[in-house]
Amino acid sequence: MSALIDLACPECDQVYDADQIQTICEGCDSPLWARYDLERLASELDRERISRRPKGVWRWHELLPVRDPAYRITLGEGDTSLISAPRIAEELGLKSLFVKDEGPNPTGTFKARGMAVALSRAVELGLREFVIPTAGNAGGALAIYASRAGLETHVFMPVDAPTVNQIEVRMSGADLRLVDGLIDLAGRQATTEAQANGWFNMTTFKEPYRVEGKKTMGFELAEAFGWDLPEVIIYPTGGGTGLVGMWKSFDELETLGWIDGRRPRLISVQAEGCAPIVKALETEADRVAPWENPTTIAHGIRTPGAYADRLILKAVRESGGLGVTVTDEQIRVAQTDLAQQEGIMACLEGAATLAGLRRIVANGWINSDDRVVLFNTGTGLKDLS
Repeated sequence: MSALIDLACPECDQVYDADQIQTICEGCDSPLWARYDLERLASELDRERISRRPKGVWRWHELLPVRDPAYRITLGEGDTSLISAPRIAEELGLKSLFVKDEGPNPTGTFKARGMAVALSRAVELGLREFVIPTAGNAGGALAIYASRAGLETHVFMPVDAPTVNQIEVRMSGADLRLVDGLIDLAGRQATTEAQANGWFNMTTFKEPYRVEGKKTMGFELAEAFGWDLPEVIIYPTGGGTGLVGMWKSFDELETLGWIDGRRPRLISVQAEGCAPIVKALETEADRVAPWENPTTIAHGIRTPGAYADRLILKAVRESGGLGVTVTDEQIRVAQTDLAQQEGIMACLEGAATLAGLRRIVANGWINSDDRVVLFNTGTGLKDLS
């Protein structure tokens, strides 16, 4: 059912067996990339056929890594709404503004996509006990999907993570361990425990398949625009899995012959108090330097570094995009405006995209006739706790 061929390092092109448990390219300290037999699929599969299938991420199964359908774990994730935002568009002088709203996903965020696919593939490869460091939502998603499949999960989360995320993990029956620090410290502790106990580490980009679930956002976006991609995508960036995943999806769709070579300009939005990606873009750096003393109300983008920094920087630069920072106050205002003007209960991270759009419109970087898509990565209801 899957056209998965192998895994490859995007830095050195070293090939890895996709039917063995893999993590990263040790030589390059790089994430691994799943590759598919796209030439074969181009002659066997058409996009209209996929559009007629039952909704959800698994309708793209040929382009996902799970070989046996019996291993697919699902709670109905994917196929979220693309919502027009006419009032805010008029305010900003734009003809077309949309919000891709990931809030209706199971567990309330886009993390459900990545966990559904990655956990399904892990189980297919024989894994049964997992660990993850998280700012909150990824841990909740792993815990819930693991409970669905009867698996053991250990979640390392900052002690100041939102209460709703802590409750979500505990209610699922997972082992929650609160860390007196940020996600980078949670990551170090999770790695130590994984090595000591034989747990499989689901850290962002330290395994190959979460990004495969996230890339379905790009598939859906292309489909929603009639296979003619929008001019601008604005995305809140922490670990960068969604941003990189969509960029990968566009390359795959072009190889299939379903879209042309034109790409959206990618705008990476981060908080002023934690902006390592934006700083690297502005200084034309090859790598991202860890951000000292990161602070922001948007926990999902309070990420002092990104393991896939080379892939993130490459995607933004190849797209002709840029990075932009916003203040916490601007995020709060944008969250309220999305609710009051468009009826969208955006999470703080998603609201940051509107704050970022306002900044780049003010700087004259957006054309009035550009089709602009904001990604709201989760429901704002989780911010009410």
